[in-house]
Amino acid sequence: MIYTIIAIAVLIILLYLIITNQEVFGAEPTGKRLERMQKSQHYKNNQFQNLSYTPSLAEGHTMSEVLYDFFFKKKDPYLKPHKIVPAIHTDLKNIPKDQDVFVWLGHSSYYMQTDGISFLVDPVLSLYGSPFKFFNKAFAGADIFKPEDMPDLDYLIITHDHYDHLDYPTIKAIKNRVETVILPLGVGAHLEKWGYEEHQIIEEEWGGEAVLKNNIKIIYTPARHFSGRKFKRNGTLWTSYVLETPTKKMFLGGDSGYDTHFKMIGEKYGPFDYAIIENGQYNQAWKYIHALPEDVIQASIDVNAKNIIPVHSSKFALALHPWNEPLKKITSLGKDKNLNILTPMIGEPVDLNKTDHLFGDWWEDNN
Repeated sequence: MIYTIIAIAVLIILLYLIITNQEVFGAEPTGKRLERMQKSQHYKNNQFQNLSYTPSLAEGHTMSEVLYDFFFKKKDPYLKPHKIVPAIHTDLKNIPKDQDVFVWLGHSSYYMQTDGISFLVDPVLSLYGSPFKFFNKAFAGADIFKPEDMPDLDYLIITHDHYDHLDYPTIKAIKNRVETVILPLGVGAHLEKWGYEEHQIIEEEWGGEAVLKNNIKIIYTPARHFSGRKFKRNGTLWTSYVLETPTKKMFLGGDSGYDTHFKMIGEKYGPFDYAIIENGQYNQAWKYIHALPEDVIQASIDVNAKNIIPVHSSKFALALHPWNEPLKKITSLGKDKNLNILTPMIGEPVDLNKTDHLFGDWWEDNN
């Protein structure tokens, strides 16, 4: 009997090693990169820390409850859309270089041009926002953009290393079109494993900044979240960004629960012409790491944004709310607060130089 138990244990260990050694899982930081991490004031007990105490689950919730809800509780009938998600397949390669534009690619992926420079943020352009091709499949229609649709890129920006933000197939496929990668401390280890060169990578922690081409500056600012591609959490940093160009200021929020850092960022770097903030895949149980819609509104007020573009919805079902609830709630709450909430369809260009924007409620007739 004991030999059978040992044999099963060995098989489980071997299976784990075989799976987790696949390239999709990336690499652990080592050498000089790890030394930099260990010197960071935000790195303690072998992991990065949020500015505020951030439990995985909010008070009154347990992991067993969360797992039960996910696997056994009756799902909302509109967890996923019943029709194809409407989208516009804009030809990104033919957008004039002097046009300042934002194009949402679904979930938290977006393409931007401003001041003659191109940016691609958190691109997940494969069919699955996970390491396995049987989980977290993109909604039909929301998958309209593919890696081959991407133009040559001045900058690839990554906010953290979760699979729905750092997509191995996409990152590999666009490698030869990327000039420079901007990412938080520790995440560079993944990209170097996937073939990117050290000289291509800008890798900083909160408070760090870099001067880019055309007098553009990017600043690493806090977020309230976590990281990890295997079982170890918080081995790399997560971040938001402030993008300052000669003509505009933008806040790129990444994934974050609500906290005082939004007010701090607004006071130090605001006001912002645009704030791109996550709004979706939330739940009361994990509100500290994914903001609820009412928190997104307060965060937008805190950073002092003239225009808010909500992302992190409409492509994957990573929470239990109806697929279009985030957009319904944020637009309703935004009207109550007289905020400019911009809700383009996937692929619908947003002219960043316009002062007035008008988008339809495209999600309403697409349950």
